[in-house]
Amino acid sequence: MTKDKNSYINRELSWLKFNERVLQEAADKNVPLIERLRFLGIFSNNLDEFFKVRYATVKRIYEAGKGGKSELGGIKAGDLLEEITKIVIEQQTYSLEILDEIDKELENENIYIVNETEIDKDHHDFIMNYFYQEISPALVVIMLNEDVALPELQDISAYLSVTMSNSKKKNQIALIEISSTMDRFIVLPGKGKNSYIIMVDDILRYCLDEIFNIFNYEHISANMIKITRDGELDFDSDLSKSFVDKLSESVKDRQSGAPVRFVYDKNIEKSTLEFLLKRMSIDEKESIIPGGRYHNRRDYMNFPSLGRTDLLYNKIKPLPVRGLSLEESIFKTIAKKDYLVYTPYHTFSYIVKFLREAALDPQVKSIKITIYRLAQISHVASSLINAAKNGKKVTVSIELRARFDEAANINYAEQMQNEGIKMLFGVTGLKVHCKMCVIEREENDKMVRYGFVSTGNFNESTAKIYTDFTLITANSKILKDLNKVFDFLEVNYKVNRYKHIITSPHYTKAKIFTLIDNEIESAKKGKPAYIKLKMNSISSYKMIDKLYEASRAGVKIQMIVRGLCCLVPGVKGMSENIEIISIIDKFLEHTRLYIFSNQNNPKIYISSADWMTRNIDNRVEVSCPIYDEDIKQELQHLYDICWNDNVKARVINEKQDNTYRRNDNPKVRAQFDTYNYYLNNLEG
Repeated sequence: MTKDKNSYINRELSWLKFNERVLQEAADKNVPLIERLRFLGIFSNNLDEFFKVRYATVKRIYEAGKGGKSELGGIKAGDLLEEITKIVIEQQTYSLEILDEIDKELENENIYIVNETEIDKDHHDFIMNYFYQEISPALVVIMLNEDVALPELQDISAYLSVTMSNSKKKNQIALIEISSTMDRFIVLPGKGKNSYIIMVDDILRYCLDEIFNIFNYEHISANMIKITRDGELDFDSDLSKSFVDKLSESVKDRQSGAPVRFVYDKNIEKSTLEFLLKRMSIDEKESIIPGGRYHNRRDYMNFPSLGRTDLLYNKIKPLPVRGLSLEESIFKTIAKKDYLVYTPYHTFSYIVKFLREAALDPQVKSIKITIYRLAQISHVASSLINAAKNGKKVTVSIELRARFDEAANINYAEQMQNEGIKMLFGVTGLKVHCKMCVIEREENDKMVRYGFVSTGNFNESTAKIYTDFTLITANSKILKDLNKVFDFLEVNYKVNRYKHIITSPHYTKAKIFTLIDNEIESAKKGKPAYIKLKMNSISSYKMIDKLYEASRAGVKIQMIVRGLCCLVPGVKGMSENIEIISIIDKFLEHTRLYIFSNQNNPKIYISSADWMTRNIDNRVEVSCPIYDEDIKQELQHLYDICWNDNVKARVINEKQDNTYRRNDNPKVRAQFDTYNYYLNNLEG
């Protein structure tokens, strides 16, 4: 096949199409009203991270004087920066239209978001008291003038740019920091059936005279601005510093990273905008985006519920795993059979219970676990500390470079190290992204291994909203291989061979290629041949090319890809046998699942790895085979439920138009039907 620029979808543009799907949820009138606001928050939060990382990377390529075509899928870096800015402005404009629509619908539900011009006398005293008691003591106000250096503005905060004008003097400009520690939405006293909310921004606008009463001005106005900085970490080469010290310093330095996006209220005075851009040295290379009155709309993820459960998704009660009891020993149960925990449909408590039991069991001698992102208050971490206090040999591999969770992971690492836990801080040049645990227990004078391997982080908070598989097993073959991964984490120069699991960075591409080649050979011989994949993202051109090869050979390929997708499906002579959908719904689809026909004797893997270059070549990842026949059937059934979704599934195609899949089949909403599947299974 001759490759051209149409063989792949640019990674950054594909990601923006993914975030457009999130925005579709905010626009969908079938989504509960407050949930729509929260999807707007997710859209904004995603965009912040995109600019910190992906836009910043393209900008670095551009500033290095490189065209970037090879790294960026055939698009020059400068052209791509312009295209991104154009798309983001369009999406931001649409998001503001959605927000206006939601505001009107909230009023129909007797919920009023008031601004500083709409405050009535009944709320005045409450607001002034709130300002003096809660806001004023912590307020950060930066006075700007030509003679004083501008301090670094935080990209986790938004700012009100205040202009004080006087016909006899030059305008005085100040910035008020709206810190991320402030509650963004303040619930005002209700009146009858009516609920009222005001944003802290508008309380500040209401109280401008109180804040600036020492100045002489005739007119005062406030407009919001927001800066996003390059979020990539840079490390120095000082060999006297520990890795933890270097990382801590780099995280602090992130706050002074180069600006990559500047968003401003389009109603700001032109002279004020020009002054700010000049003082912050922001020019045409940055993405300068006009916006609405409010920024940091990621805060909508925490929009207050006001007790209105009718405007929220119904909370599901996490279900028990059939045959696996929290009231009995997990060791005794899994010694007989493997079990699959599928959060959030199942409770994450099984993972915590397993670790708690291991911490107390006198027969348990050691626990080894990898950690990528922990909950703010982590029962996983406390269980490991408990185990160490009980004399167990506990080894924790913690990835300190988990993006934007570095500070939290450093804090937990220090806590655990102080409790005598052996800490492993990753592998030079690689992120440790696999999710696994191996527990050794002495039984009849020999060591027996138990453990679990997962597609997601061992995090109680995200387990409530991310869909993830965790295999809990006593399979000695799998656990022997997992233990070898821990050996590699401790002794990095020793590359092990694995008989069962598939690992990155050494074997994933070759092993997956072998599995795909088997399907190609079957197709050529006229035998059953199919591949079913579920993942977050696919951007590795090598993996994409291999799927194109399989498609041309006649292998039927179904893919469920939540996020970015650089593969172009449905193109004659290249990918006509590949179909792709994306599901965005109540929960974040996070599972990675690979199913290969193997002539109708499926080989099935759950994995921590997406098919991206970083997961294949630059991370430690584990794909785990499923050997239990019941679980194999369960996973195939779960895949089919997702594949048949015709409510929340979007078709990924050459046009990248995010069309909803609609057909005359009975309605299937994968996430709701998955829960019902497990609920019916319990009753069966």
